[in-house]
Amino acid sequence: MTGVKGQVQKRGVERRRAMVDAAIDLFARQGVRGTGVAAIAERAGATPSALIHHFGSKDGLVRAVLEEADRRALQRLSVPAGAEPTLDQAFDWFIRDAGHTVATEGQLAALHTTLTAENLQPGSVLHTWFRDRGRALRTHLSDLFTRALADGSVRPGLDPVVLAAETAAFLEGAHLLWLLDPEQVDLVGIHRSYFEGLAARLRP
Repeated sequence: MTGVKGQVQKRGVERRRAMVDAAIDLFARQGVRGTGVAAIAERAGATPSALIHHFGSKDGLVRAVLEEADRRALQRLSVPAGAEPTLDQAFDWFIRDAGHTVATEGQLAALHTTLTAENLQPGSVLHTWFRDRGRALRTHLSDLFTRALADGSVRPGLDPVVLAAETAAFLEGAHLLWLLDPEQVDLVGIHRSYFEGLAARLRP
């Protein structure tokens, strides 16, 4: 019985993954508002009722997609939970992540940008999700710069909050430019240039 239960659970995980992958593809191409549950289910080889069974609602599926994007980013960078990187480590992570995005995660990058644009106005669940995610990113970056100030790896007098907002703005803007014109914009190159320049600017 244990083996049968395990196989059922495995099939359930595989079906869920197929639905998330189908949603990533269709959401990135058509946007969330332009994509129905039936189309996602068809792409995944499932029924709409099965999709609702796994995620509860379309909003639940969207949240699962966003969580999958974050999970993949942490997994491909081998970032341990609760990590407190040095400034050099963090900057290296951002550059490497740009390389992974170009190589394998263009759809997720497009999806992130599409969903952000669709949820700029307050009042929706996803607006709150993106707002809180942005705040969390800036908090992590601010903590990074605060630690660098404390250990003397950057010059004194810098404002971690301003630096965090500047870095977050670069990350969002760089991905948008690349998505609009990938033949002309070298995502890895501009990440390397920005973070090498930022490191030089911050040195004591």
